[in-house]
Amino acid sequence: MLGVGSSIFQRLMIEHGATAELAHAMFDESVTRVVIITTVLALVASLGLATMLAQALTRPLQGVAHAARRLAEGDYGIRVDRPASPELASLADSFNQMAAGLEDQERLRRDLIGNFAHELRSPLTNLRGYLQALRDGVTPASPEIFASLDQEVDRLYRLSLSLDELGADQPAAARSQSSHIDLGEVVEAAVKLSLPGFQRRSINVEHKVATGLWVQANPDHMAQVLLNLFQNAARYTPEGGAVSIRAATDGSSVVVSVANSGEGIPPVDLPHIFERFYRVEKSRDRTRGGAGIGLAVVKQLVEASGGRVGVESDRGLTRFWFTLPG
Repeated sequence: MLGVGSSIFQRLMIEHGATAELAHAMFDESVTRVVIITTVLALVASLGLATMLAQALTRPLQGVAHAARRLAEGDYGIRVDRPASPELASLADSFNQMAAGLEDQERLRRDLIGNFAHELRSPLTNLRGYLQALRDGVTPASPEIFASLDQEVDRLYRLSLSLDELGADQPAAARSQSSHIDLGEVVEAAVKLSLPGFQRRSINVEHKVATGLWVQANPDHMAQVLLNLFQNAARYTPEGGAVSIRAATDGSSVVVSVANSGEGIPPVDLPHIFERFYRVEKSRDRTRGGAGIGLAVVKQLVEASGGRVGVESDRGLTRFWFTLPG
């Protein structure tokens, strides 16, 4: 192309009286000038485009870095905007998910500290009051006093057992200690143990348990699961209310359910009800003495035996259930 252009340019210049050497020199000068100008314009455009691209990339990254520093300082509510770029949007989504997870963990940590402070303070305060009254002679020693002291000590002991269950390697322990048991017999025994607690609050208990509910599970763990569910039902059923206990086969599984009347569980709390240390209506739950541990233990022990747990709550009726393979 340059050769063709040079020939045409020289022919035209010669026709107008210029020499071949002058025409050739003028063509070279003009081409050089155009090349230089074009190169300069291309470099300027490239630098401008590179600057724009760099700003488009670094601005979101700087935002993530700033948010990361605030997150490290304890601002767990920090979030970053989602850029248009798919790669940067994925980075922002990952950061926001991490921040949300850390925020949940921080909430659980605060709840854990508050819950255990209360759970330990209540029985210890009662024990201290009784012991001071006995020491000062204000309250005479009696079987009733010692029974109350024993209840508070038992409360602390059960709390420590629940923590042990949460910290242990339950799946391995459950498999190593499981045996072929009739779950119906375990349910009946747990009902008998729990009846005094229901009767103290005038709660009507209806139970229907089938026979021959054979499962492979740890009998002690299943007893603890049932006692936790019954204790939970007794705690949240109003005086004069009703509790219904069912155990039967459903296809190849055994299903046990505990339903109770009462206020029910808010829909927003249902997905979290089996989480460790989670409380429903914190202030009310605290007055009733729950630590947010029992249902987490239920879930862990049932799943360690290959089963599932669930809860439904609607129109003043709450139903907890679990299944085990038959």
